[in-house]
Amino acid sequence: MLNLLVIVMAVIHVYIFCLESIWWGKPKTNRVFGVTDANAQVMRGAMFNQGFYNLFLAIALLVGFFWSAQPGNEVQAQALKDYAALSILGAALVLWLSEPKLMRASLIQGSPAALYWAVKLAGLQ
Repeated sequence: MLNLLVIVMAVIHVYIFCLESIWWGKPKTNRVFGVTDANAQVMRGAMFNQGFYNLFLAIALLVGFFWSAQPGNEVQAQALKDYAALSILGAALVLWLSEPKLMRASLIQGSPAALYWAVKLAGLQ
């Protein structure tokens, strides 16, 4: 169950990377974020950078996922997955608290991480 959630989180964050760093400024992406073309241009550099934060979280999750299949790497793999999931949960909470209108985006980003921690803390791994 935890590894499935790790993959879900990674896919979501690769998608967010694409939105923020590759597709930023395109009309459909602007609608997703609720920004005008002019605002998208002003925000381009910051969003490009932010997209890479999301990509790095996805990479950490995927490295942890693949390391966990290698004997002897279980502890490091788990630490990497746990840290990435906690970072995602924290970022989702910050997004929600700082921009309440982005609650839906926060839930999309944070729900798999919250479920990951609920399953882990309940010992249902």
